[in-house]
Amino acid sequence: MDDTSAILDRLRQLVPGASLDVASSTDMPTLTLDRDHLIDVLRVLRDDPALQFAFLVDVTAVDYLPAEPRFELVYHLACLGAAYATGPAAPARRLRLKVRLPAGEPRIASVTPVYPTAGWPEREVFDLFGIHFEGHADLRRILMPDDWEGYPLRKDYPVQIRKTAQSWSPLQLTAEEFAQNIRGEHDRAVADAETQLRKPRD
Repeated sequence: MDDTSAILDRLRQLVPGASLDVASSTDMPTLTLDRDHLIDVLRVLRDDPALQFAFLVDVTAVDYLPAEPRFELVYHLACLGAAYATGPAAPARRLRLKVRLPAGEPRIASVTPVYPTAGWPEREVFDLFGIHFEGHADLRRILMPDDWEGYPLRKDYPVQIRKTAQSWSPLQLTAEEFAQNIRGEHDRAVADAETQLRKPRD
């Protein structure tokens, strides 16, 4: 049984209501699933001792206009193997999940309760595709100005648009303050490393 089939069988066993299937891929195991079971599936992928996909690598999206469902969310996960495990390690590997969303209802649950690091990637997808992540604590634009109209990575977005931002904010730090912050971070990192080196080894 190949790795994709083993992962799929495990998920079907632990999340029996989920609609899961294998998607064609040349680089890593790839599964499709329905949006209603995304959180349940991710919790199993993260917590099950046989899977241990504890690292969310990225969240992105695709616009397949004029196809329907129009949007596809793509989640890249990784199991880091023995480098991460606190008990018996699952094999190091990667996994891609895909969820299709209809044009008229581009919304899905935020995965931040499972992977807190999804916060900024979800904001980027919201900003550029207009996909809403329900339950996200701070869902607002991250690349475009707050008053920008439209979603630049949608296929129906006008390519030649020219727009002057209506709002701006000055740099909050002076160059000297920024340099001081960087030096402070560096000094703290060096001090932490030296502390670790001084600790007795088992």
